Amino acid sequence: MLSLRTKYILFIALIHTPPLVLSYLAFKDKPLIFIASEVIILFSLYLAYRLYKGLVQPLRLIMTGVDAIRDRDFNVKFQEVGQLEMDKLIGMYNQMIDQLRAERLSQAEQHYFLDKLIQTAPSGILVLDFEEQISSCNPKAVQLLKIPAKGLLKKKLSDLDTPLAQAINELPKDKAKTVSINGLETYKCQKAHFIDRGFPHYFITIEELTDEKLEIEKQAYGKVIRMMAHEVNNSIGPINSILDSLRFYEHQLKEGDRQDYQEALEVAITRNQKLNLFMRNFADVVRLPIPQKSEVNLNQLLTDTKTLMQSYTGGKAIELKLDLPERPVVRSLDQQQMEQVLINLVKNAIEAIETTGEVRLHLNTNPLSIEILDNGMGVPEAISSQLFSPFYSTKTNGQGIGLTLTREILRNHGFTFSLSTRPDGWTAFQIEL
Repeated sequence: MLSLRTKYILFIALIHTPPLVLSYLAFKDKPLIFIASEVIILFSLYLAYRLYKGLVQPLRLIMTGVDAIRDRDFNVKFQEVGQLEMDKLIGMYNQMIDQLRAERLSQAEQHYFLDKLIQTAPSGILVLDFEEQISSCNPKAVQLLKIPAKGLLKKKLSDLDTPLAQAINELPKDKAKTVSINGLETYKCQKAHFIDRGFPHYFITIEELTDEKLEIEKQAYGKVIRMMAHEVNNSIGPINSILDSLRFYEHQLKEGDRQDYQEALEVAITRNQKLNLFMRNFADVVRLPIPQKSEVNLNQLLTDTKTLMQSYTGGKAIELKLDLPERPVVRSLDQQQMEQVLINLVKNAIEAIETTGEVRLHLNTNPLSIEILDNGMGVPEAISSQLFSPFYSTKTNGQGIGLTLTREILRNHGFTFSLSTRPDGWTAFQIEL
């Protein structure tokens, strides 16, 4: 296809060729007419040239500007040339370039601010592309999903083998949902969208509610426990006093009735003592002191726990094993409280084994963690979400205090933990130190 410049030159040549031929034919007979025609033709060519500059040059200017815009170069501007139409075109182009450059700068600043906001957001944010793959994620999302950023990008949520990722994958579009993982970790997740190039572009926000929920729970059951303890203690004291006083009336009874009388009093006093101990156990969860940390040898801590719990097998054929590193590992923690945690966990592991089994106390160094493992009955899927609920217990006479106290101690230390039954049948309570 011929360019506009070529067409214009051909048009000028077509117009001026016949006059040139005619003037050449008149050269011998009428030289004056030839000279006059040549002058007119030259003047016409001059006008054609000026017209060419006036029409084609703006087009060249436009093409130069289009090339600059295509190359995203918004610094190219033109100077006025003293021609009315050309100067108007140059003025409009320069104004447009200034506006585009300002908008581009504003867009870049907004994009930078938005990116900074996403990266520092306290909530996890995942942005999905048109194929539902993760195109970007912020550090909080990496932390919550416990998967490195490289392992998230270009992956679908269905490809991620974590409970939280699977729960997020089942989120309905443009809906929010509260998700609970293992009955301990709680998240508020939302899947929303924005329009990008005419198509919906989805993103997911993950807000951690674990600490907030646990604090609300603690305040609620703490208030109930304090009220119960107050009422029980107010009753137990006077009742015990009355029961002690009744012992002075034994000699007034017949010889055959005294033994039954004494046994009844002992049963009542013992029951009151157990009720008092029952309430103290609950109150310990509320009155749990702030950890008094010191440097503790974890190897020795686990060894002492094994020695202490070795005799607590209840006649079962259970073997307690230690798996410790060769060099001592030292960590800053409250030794007394952590001893209580380990005793509770080993006790639960032993009780999970019916007759024969094994309990392992494992200390990992990379990353630093303690694992209490058993090959007992495992954690049924139906109750896994309720295990860390306050005072929930699967035992007939259980109070649900052990795991509640364990949870509070570990939270106060800032340690993360998890409880799950692995595919190989071993149940592991892991404490990340």
